[in-house]
Amino acid sequence: MAEKPELDVLLGTERTFPPPSAFARDAVLGDPAVYEQAAADPEAWWAAWADRLEWIEPWETVLDWSDPPHAKWFDGGKLNVSANCLDRHVAAGKGGRVAFYWEAEDADEQGEDGRKEVTYEWLLDQTQRFANVLKGLGVGKGDVVGIFMPMIPETAAAMLACTRIGAVHNVVFGGFSASSLKERMEVSEAKALVTADATLRRGAPMPMKEKVDPVLAGLPDLKHVIVVNRCDTGCEMKPGRDLDWHEALAAANPVCEPEPMDSEDPLYILYTSGSTAKPKGIVHTTGGYLTQVAATHRMVFDLKDDDVYWCAADVGWVTGHSYIVYGPLANGATSVMYEGAPDYPGRDRWWEIVERYRVSILYTAPTVIRSFMKWGEELLAGHDLSSLRLLGSVGEPINPRAWLWYHEHVGGGRCPVVDTWWQTETGAIMISPLPGITTTKPGSATVPLPGIEAGIFDRKGKLIAEGGGTLVLTRPWPAMARTLYGEPERFVETYWQRYGADTYLVGDAARIDEDGYFWIVGRIDDVINVSGHRLSTMEVESALVSHPSVAEAAVIGVPDEATGQAIIAFVTPQDGVEAGGEFTAELREHVAEKIGKLARPKTVCYADDLPKTRSGKIMRRLLRNIADGKELGDVSTLRDPSVVEALTAQVENATEG
Repeated sequence: MAEKPELDVLLGTERTFPPPSAFARDAVLGDPAVYEQAAADPEAWWAAWADRLEWIEPWETVLDWSDPPHAKWFDGGKLNVSANCLDRHVAAGKGGRVAFYWEAEDADEQGEDGRKEVTYEWLLDQTQRFANVLKGLGVGKGDVVGIFMPMIPETAAAMLACTRIGAVHNVVFGGFSASSLKERMEVSEAKALVTADATLRRGAPMPMKEKVDPVLAGLPDLKHVIVVNRCDTGCEMKPGRDLDWHEALAAANPVCEPEPMDSEDPLYILYTSGSTAKPKGIVHTTGGYLTQVAATHRMVFDLKDDDVYWCAADVGWVTGHSYIVYGPLANGATSVMYEGAPDYPGRDRWWEIVERYRVSILYTAPTVIRSFMKWGEELLAGHDLSSLRLLGSVGEPINPRAWLWYHEHVGGGRCPVVDTWWQTETGAIMISPLPGITTTKPGSATVPLPGIEAGIFDRKGKLIAEGGGTLVLTRPWPAMARTLYGEPERFVETYWQRYGADTYLVGDAARIDEDGYFWIVGRIDDVINVSGHRLSTMEVESALVSHPSVAEAAVIGVPDEATGQAIIAFVTPQDGVEAGGEFTAELREHVAEKIGKLARPKTVCYADDLPKTRSGKIMRRLLRNIADGKELGDVSTLRDPSVVEALTAQVENATEG
């Protein structure tokens, strides 16, 4: 068969899904004309959303783009994020409204303490008290506060308390190593750290405070550590430095007036992986960021007053910042916050939660969806999921088979699926269906949201109407990162230099189809060059997963004398499938039929699971190191560190063979 064009994507299904008529009729945005309205005057579009927030002082200009890539949104305006997320809802008589249904991983063992209805009134009280604790420690506007916490309500209160006094929070995912925490605290010169004695991991307390204590001595700027007692492990407390969260808040003044913040004041730092070993400290500011996360949370998820929304991410990632804390709370939403793993104590834990709280909107990652596919739809059969009305996907491209499974088995064939594309750097969703307007295609993030402009550049840097190339953003947006903390030159070089200061280099390869739909195929460096033909890893992975006996797959490219690069596939078969031998040959031919002979994996390795972070993201860097025989380094942050041993043995056997 003829080879497909480079950077094509697997359009394994030609099915399209228009919005259900009843859904479209009652949608927050149901008129396609909103795209034209926003395109005609993007600044007016975003200003209208900003007007929904509560401003202490009005802005003078919507957008100042006179010195690209340095944008200023709502310049001159003043507001406070915590006041927008809490005070105004309480003042409107909604203090008793549930902000979070919090569920502990060990909820059944904890009784009333394992499930809490966290109201806006309670969250405001905790936020104000902790804000006063921070002020009493000498933390003020512009100071950095580290947050290294489990998925508990106190984590949101700590973030909001920082915003209340103008401190800049630096949240570090609770599964990271002590050395990763130290690096992020050291570079950002954090003055205080909020942590917990321990976090639960599959039913067992995993130390947090004890883990980080040895590295804190090497942080001269970090003077204070505030510790939440989550698991009652009795961790050591250093006099003069360490404070008990609960004791400190009980003694604190319950009133803390919100600090007026300039729209362009820094809100938080969040470190993300760089192309080098050094992480990048993404800096987001206040007014533009809050405007866009609130707007996109409402329009993409079609948020209604009676919805129960569940973003099943972790606050340690940008998804948690934007769509667990700031977007939902700014909108006065009721959310679910779950502490633990999706399969503990049973693989139907999520569906118990959906049924218990009558969740209507579920937002999760393709890796988790693929795990549920492997475990089987039988797990869903015993639970009432009729409350669901909208499903979302985030974190990486979702292959068509997983999209369809999610739609049919979780959503019962009735729920629109919003496949969202965005980044830590963008701060908010950029490309996504509007569920009351957009006809969806499984595997495609569809089109840029109103007010957003994106395009595909070919190798010569020219915008193309159809085909594959490099994804770019061609006009500023409110939630955009303003700089890299302490590295302004690196910010420009990384994102704004290749195509000019007014064009943002996303770093993703993508394709635009004949309908103008975007298909994200992965990072630019996730492209494998086989005999001069560029193949995206997402394309090959989608081909593998389209085989009914494959639950999950990841592929990488390795050096090859004959072809330049060869494809190694790491595959998790469905339960009961015999791996190796004939099945390997069958998979190679399946890929050849779907894409072309050049895409056939040279080697197929099997494992019951792939190396993933606790949030479910596949660590392809580790797969490359395994294939190259390199030192793997710290694997403690993986959900199951033992999987790397099994894969290493497989690769070694394949090489010897």
